[in-house]
Amino acid sequence: MYLNTDIMKKILVIEDDTRLQKLLTDELTDEGYEITLAGDGKEALSLIKGDDVLPDLIILDLRMPRMDGMETMGHMLKARVNVPIIIHTAYASYKEDPLALAADAYVIKSHDLTELKNTIHELLGDR
Repeated sequence: MYLNTDIMKKILVIEDDTRLQKLLTDELTDEGYEITLAGDGKEALSLIKGDDVLPDLIILDLRMPRMDGMETMGHMLKARVNVPIIIHTAYASYKEDPLALAADAYVIKSHDLTELKNTIHELLGDR
């Protein structure tokens, strides 16, 4: 378990699967992060626009209802959301999409969250 001794870094998890939301929240909270959840892109964008403080990092699923990850990514780029974004998806086929290439990392979903956690630590510089 990695506990950050500085101010807790905030991660926005944009994911529609409630079981995966819980798993990510539990695992990343244990790692010392403060987690905010959004069930789709529309909810995430309203959280980002309504919050005075942006998260330190965003984890973005691609396939979601109402607004998918690619459309969400496009809106975040237009709004110049300047935080690291990890696309976290079960679909490798989107990796070469121009919007996906704008993300800081592309991690394929797995029951083992080691790669995702390592990518988060690397992007946030806390290891």
